[in-house]
Amino acid sequence: MLRMHLRRPISAILVCCSIVAACSSEQRNTATPPAAASTSVVAAATAATTATTTAATATATTPPAVDTTPATAATAATTTTEPESTTTTEDLAALADAYEGAGPHPVGVTTATMANGIQVEIWYPAVAGSDGTETYDVRDFTAPAIKAILTADIPATYTYPATRDAAVADGSFPVVVNSHGYSGIRVGSSFLTSHLASWGIIVVSPDHPTRDLYHAVAQIQPDVITDPVDDLLGSLDLITSRGTTPGDLFESHVDADHVGALGHSAGGGTVLGAALDPRIDGYVSMASGLPRDSTGATTVASLPGKPSFFLSGALDGVADPVHTHDAFEAVPAPSLFWKIDGVGHNGFDDFCTFGNGTGIIGIAEASGLGAFLDAQPSFRKLGEDGCKPPDAPVATTFPIIDHAVTAFFLHLFGVDATAKGLDSSVVDSYSETVTIEQR
Repeated sequence: MLRMHLRRPISAILVCCSIVAACSSEQRNTATPPAAASTSVVAAATAATTATTTAATATATTPPAVDTTPATAATAATTTTEPESTTTTEDLAALADAYEGAGPHPVGVTTATMANGIQVEIWYPAVAGSDGTETYDVRDFTAPAIKAILTADIPATYTYPATRDAAVADGSFPVVVNSHGYSGIRVGSSFLTSHLASWGIIVVSPDHPTRDLYHAVAQIQPDVITDPVDDLLGSLDLITSRGTTPGDLFESHVDADHVGALGHSAGGGTVLGAALDPRIDGYVSMASGLPRDSTGATTVASLPGKPSFFLSGALDGVADPVHTHDAFEAVPAPSLFWKIDGVGHNGFDDFCTFGNGTGIIGIAEASGLGAFLDAQPSFRKLGEDGCKPPDAPVATTFPIIDHAVTAFFLHLFGVDATAKGLDSSVVDSYSETVTIEQR
């Protein structure tokens, strides 16, 4: 096991940690790397990253054995064993933030509907000249009775670069299916999903009616009860079908041989179940863990033997980072774990940008619901975790999440021979303490 500390920031809101139990007979260490990614994706990503990195050839190596005692922030640089010199000759500072900035593609976004009525948001690489912006209002994703009382004149929207229904860029692109958490929304991590699209990835994100914001806050049942794993795999079926449908926006643009899964909070549990599907090559689980029974014991009999990446926030008061670490230790290798100081539970979605940085709780308070929130402290906790000091501002933390998740998927899909900026070679590159372990 490789354990070390990095430095840099993160933060965002409103998701709980009910998790889908995974079941499989896959055995430990059976995962094999997927085939090389589409030429168009490799070319675009290489062109963008070589503009900010020193040219070199990276050779994959087994991580060197190191002292497994965690280094402190003050001693990280002196107590971490240096990686083998053959690992990379690229400039380390450039590796550490290789994917912080937007990628070479403009971003397109469109909304689709599955046969069962569940809506799906899709972000994708768009043609040159697609320079629009997309804005959503979180109140539009609440039930009418809730929206009617969220009347305060306070920021409740999130805007990001994307052009609605733009043409897809030339080429065939890998796919990531994204799962939101409890009281979440399909567009709730647009900062990240749109970023992945700019780096040549199609991201498909369905609503989960059994736990989305609309149904959870209003405490109403959806018309059709579905399993979130089925929602996620259904969205993969949708985009795969559209990629082979003549005349469709995505015709010939979907690389269904390269698929990853991404989930936040309860969505992190959903991707554990979805990753049992043989079409999925690997997954990222953020602020989540393994399913547990009433005694706190895990209830998972077996887990997917796929490459995985577990991210947690050190200040998470909803999903204890210890539980995220337990999941990292339980899954088959290879796996990567990051715990980032200054980050709460909602450091992985857009919600902390609402309410002048106080999240949806700020919208509710400004709408005169403060007394109700005081009487329901659990609601306040859910709504604020990750959005207020000592949590770091999301403006400084979104870029590191963008980089880390993008680096993982581009390596998973074969675009990068080795993952960029995820290991000990960038130990001195960040301003917030990050604990990293590798198996």
